[in-house]
Amino acid sequence: MKIFKRTAACLLAFCLLTGCASGQQSTASEGADTAVSQSEGKPEKKDKKDKKDKKDKKDKKDKKDEGGNTVVKTAETSGTMPVIAVQTKSDDANALNFVTKPVAKHVAESIASWTPGYKMPPEPYYEDCLVTVTDTDGSVQLDTVDAKAKVRGNWTTSYDKKPLRISFDKKQSVLGLNGGAEFKNWVLLAEYKDISMLRNKTALQIAREILGEDGYYSSDAKLVELTVNGEYFGVYLLAEMQQIKSGRIDITEAEKDYTGTDIGYFLEYDGYYYNEDDLHQFFVSYCKDAALTPYDGKGGSGRTATPLCGGRNNVGISVKSEIYSKEQHDFIASYVSNVYKIMYEAAYNDKAYTFNSDYTEITEDSSLTPQQAVEAVVDVKSLADSYILCELACDADIYWSSFFMDVDFGEGGSKKLTFEAPWDFDSALGNKDRCATGEGFYAANIVSDVNDQYKTINPWLAVLMNEDWYVDTVKERWTKAYDSGVFERAIQSVGDDSSAYEKAFEMNYDKWDNIRFNAAANEWCRASAACKTEKEAADYFKNWLTTRVDFLNSEWHN
Repeated sequence: MKIFKRTAACLLAFCLLTGCASGQQSTASEGADTAVSQSEGKPEKKDKKDKKDKKDKKDKKDKKDEGGNTVVKTAETSGTMPVIAVQTKSDDANALNFVTKPVAKHVAESIASWTPGYKMPPEPYYEDCLVTVTDTDGSVQLDTVDAKAKVRGNWTTSYDKKPLRISFDKKQSVLGLNGGAEFKNWVLLAEYKDISMLRNKTALQIAREILGEDGYYSSDAKLVELTVNGEYFGVYLLAEMQQIKSGRIDITEAEKDYTGTDIGYFLEYDGYYYNEDDLHQFFVSYCKDAALTPYDGKGGSGRTATPLCGGRNNVGISVKSEIYSKEQHDFIASYVSNVYKIMYEAAYNDKAYTFNSDYTEITEDSSLTPQQAVEAVVDVKSLADSYILCELACDADIYWSSFFMDVDFGEGGSKKLTFEAPWDFDSALGNKDRCATGEGFYAANIVSDVNDQYKTINPWLAVLMNEDWYVDTVKERWTKAYDSGVFERAIQSVGDDSSAYEKAFEMNYDKWDNIRFNAAANEWCRASAACKTEKEAADYFKNWLTTRVDFLNSEWHN
C-alpha cells in the first residue's frame, strides 16, 4: 500500500487526537476533545462543550412556507458576512453526517495504518439539499435553490471542520464572484489550520490581480458564514471550483466520450496522483531525473537537486479534466514530458528543440535560439506570474501538490503549457516553518519535504530560474505588480478584514475551539503557534507579508 505523505508532526497530532498515545480509541471527527494543544496542553472541559451544544440547539429556528412545509433552518450569525444556509432534503436524524463524518479514502487508510483501532469513516458523499444565500445587507441572493453538497479535499477532510463542495442543479451566480458569472460548482474552504483565516483569501486576491491582469485564471473568493440544518458551522471561504469552463479555466472541454487529442487538458503536479484512475494520471521522468541548480539568489551556492530525489516517484501528474481515451492520455503524457525536455535543454545545454506538426516528437532545431524554443511551447508570462506568487507565499507543499497547468489543443488553442489556477495557501505565507522570517528564496530552491526526511525541488519552477532572460521577465512582472499597489492592497486587506469580521471570527472559534485544539498545530511555526486569537494571527500574518514583500522587492524591483 502506498503511504500517504504528511509531516511527522501530523502523525503525532493524530495520535493525540485519536487517543492512541494513551490507549484511547476515537474517530478523526471525535478526536479534538482529547487533543493536547501547543498553547494550552490540556483537554477541553466537558461542561464547556455541553454549554456549546446547548447553545447550538437553542440557535436553531425553523422557517416554514405558507403551506407549513419546512424550507430552511437558520441559526444566529454575526451579521458581518454573507450567509450560506444549507438544508438537507432528508429529515433523518443523521442527515448532518454528510458534513461531519466523511474522510477521503486514501487519507483514512493512511491514518488507519498508524492508529490502532481506528474506525474507518465513510468516504465523502453527496447529500441533496436546498441552499439559501443572503448578503450582508439582508438581501436574499438565492432562495432555497436545489443543490447537492459533500465534503471535498485531501488531508483537510480529516479535520473536524471540513471543506465542502456545493453543486447546484442549475448554474448560479453566487455573491457576485467572478463578475457575477454563473456556474454549477462552488467550494467552501474551512480554513481550519490557518488561525487568521485570511491566507487563502489574500493569496487569491494577489493572484487575481497579477495573473488576472495578464489574462490568466485565478479563483475569486469571499468570506461567508455557513449554517447547515440550522446549526452554525462558522466562517468559510467561498471560492470557485478548479475546472475547465468558460470564465474559469477557459480551454476546450472534451465532449463526453470524445476520443480525439484536440482538446484542452487541465493538469496538477500532484503527490496524490496515484489516487486517480489510470486514464487520469501519468509520471514524468524529468529528463531521466537530471540535476537542477536551485535558485537562491547566489547562483545555487554550488548545490544541485534532482526532481525525483534519487528515485522518488510519489509526485506525478493528475489529469483534472475529463479525458476518455488512452490516445488522449498518452498524447498529453508525451507532450508534458517533451515540453519539460525543451525547457531543460534550453537552460542546461543551450539547445533548441521543437515539436513536429502533430506534437508527438521533438528534434533539435538550430534555426531557433533556446529562449525562442521555450517561448514556442510555454506561456512564459504565466510561469513567471505563478512563480512570483509561489515565491511570495513560501508554500510548504510547493514540491508536492496544488500546482496547476493546462494546455489547449482545441480549435484556436495556444498549444502552449500555461500555468494558472493557483490554489491552497493555508499552510503558506508564514504559517509553517518555511521562510518563517520572511526572507530568502524558496519556491525554486532546494526545500525539505513535509517530513524533513529528504531534500527536493519543484522542477517546473526551478528549471528556467538561472536563465538571465527568464529572471528578467520575473523582475519585470514583479515591478509592474509592486508599482501598481498589488501588495500594498493585500497587506491592507489583512488588517481590514480582521477588524471588520471580528465578531464572525469569534463565533467561529466559539464553535470549533481550534485555536487551542487543532490537529495541525504541530505544523505551525513558533510565531503562528503563539497566537491565541484571530487578531493576533492576522497581525502576525500582516507583519510577515510586509517583510516578505520588502525582501523580494529589494531583490527584484527594476
